[in-house]
Amino acid sequence: MNITIISNHYYPEDSGIGLYSAGMAEFLAQKHTVKVIAATPYYPQWKIYQEYDKKGLFSAEVINGVEIFRFKQFTPEIPTFKGRIFQMIHFFIGSFFNVFKIKKNDIVIVVMPFTISAILGLAVKTFRGGKLWIHVQDFEFDAAFETGISNKKGFLPRVVFRMERFIFNRADFTSTISNGMLNKLETKSNTKKYFFPNWIDHSKINPDLAKPSSLFDISKFNILYSGNIGAKQDWDFFIDFVSACQAIKHVQIYLIGEGAKRKEVVESLKQFQNCKYYPPVRYEELNDVLCNADLHLLFQKNTVIDTVMPSKILGMMASAKPSIVTGNEYSEVRYNLEISEGGFYFHRDKKLQEIMEVLNFLIKNPVQSKIIGNKARKFVIEKYSIESVLSQFQNDIEMV
Repeated sequence: MNITIISNHYYPEDSGIGLYSAGMAEFLAQKHTVKVIAATPYYPQWKIYQEYDKKGLFSAEVINGVEIFRFKQFTPEIPTFKGRIFQMIHFFIGSFFNVFKIKKNDIVIVVMPFTISAILGLAVKTFRGGKLWIHVQDFEFDAAFETGISNKKGFLPRVVFRMERFIFNRADFTSTISNGMLNKLETKSNTKKYFFPNWIDHSKINPDLAKPSSLFDISKFNILYSGNIGAKQDWDFFIDFVSACQAIKHVQIYLIGEGAKRKEVVESLKQFQNCKYYPPVRYEELNDVLCNADLHLLFQKNTVIDTVMPSKILGMMASAKPSIVTGNEYSEVRYNLEISEGGFYFHRDKKLQEIMEVLNFLIKNPVQSKIIGNKARKFVIEKYSIESVLSQFQNDIEMV
């Protein structure tokens, strides 16, 4: 088959959507001809990578058997709602020219966000034939409203949601990464739908292969948040947690990542001796970092329900270490943690005291902590291994 993938995020972005789009493309390229239309890499720093900034508006390269056509899109330093809309439009306009570099097509897979990229997919289908598959990694408009980036009332929200529904209903097939998001997709589209979750390469996130990390103090109980420092996380609560942990002298907290909220969060944490910030590590170092932590954190806002299924949770669980997560009562992350018995999920208000009790329990019971972590790893290997997820997806697209 001739497969076209349109994804704003792609390698060398090595976290989130970029990681999964590249993994999907390279897996399919083992059997099919795969070409990708992508943006110039910028995430999570919200700054175009230096090696790509020197290139022109259009560039092409071949990586691991996949040919990639890129356009250097506008990238706002602070990703406001309007800034993101402008970025989407600019990417669309420039990438439209890359559509005509696709000579043959049997199926075009559009990874959302960006929603407007689906129109590029329709263009590929119109000019080169084949079918259109829209895969939703993030309901970007819902997420913007739920996290407070934009007001849900007004002319612009009405327009973008109508556009979103119109686009979904022009696809032949749609898919998304969690059951909750699949339910949301049912309200937005009449097309045939598939469950296509993110996956974990447990051969690369493997505690048996982890080397000691120089970032951590081995004499301490090390608590880690690693990932995007953005609007979907509850940073006020994170700061409250760091403050409460000052009473436990042998606890050290690490914030590793980049994102739109990084400057203000890091500035707020400067008052605390028990928290250190580091920029993102290379993917090759991620295993050492995840597996040497004693505990993982993910504090999500209660308002974010099922617009997003955080991909970082799979890496946290694959590290065979317990996690403490907050969020909405109906989040699928809660379901995964509770059914696996691989961590602790909190959705009520005034939860800090309960979390501190769990933290003290884990510190005092290292054997039980290890059992919880091993249950988490066993769960993600059984449910979300790269081999089973991508093999099933490949079967699905070959059957359509």
